[in-house]
Amino acid sequence: MKTSPVKRICCSAGTRRQHGFAIVSAIFLLVVLGLMAAFIMHVSTHQQAGHVADLRGVRAYQAARVGVEWGLHNHLRNSACAAPSSFAPGGNLAEFTVTVQCLSAINNEDGTSLNMARIVATACNQPVGAAPGVCPNPLPLDNYIERELSVVAGR
Repeated sequence: MKTSPVKRICCSAGTRRQHGFAIVSAIFLLVVLGLMAAFIMHVSTHQQAGHVADLRGVRAYQAARVGVEWGLHNHLRNSACAAPSSFAPGGNLAEFTVTVQCLSAINNEDGTSLNMARIVATACNQPVGAAPGVCPNPLPLDNYIERELSVVAGR
């Protein structure tokens, strides 16, 4: 008895197996995940930059408030409305320079003289001129922060 060799039907023209589908899917997923990671990093970086700018704005406001209080002290306690002066507050506000201006006028209210003063404090992180400098800066660079507060006081 003759045995016939076993024929394999693996690679005939009609039953070809396709290869490489998994690698195409894997590359697609890697590209999509990479783009998502880049987008998340971009958003996160801008969010952190905005947060830092907010914090610096709050500190500039506090520095301007220090300037207003200093000007009020000079006007109400020392009866002085000095020429514009600048100083650096120090501590957490050390990066800012505060310029304080005081405009004084005497008003007559029903026969009573009132010494009125308008105190304007401007705090900025890039002052003009030598230390301590003067705020505001008309030609600031990037990341410039400035806050201005004013009060009117009478005595």
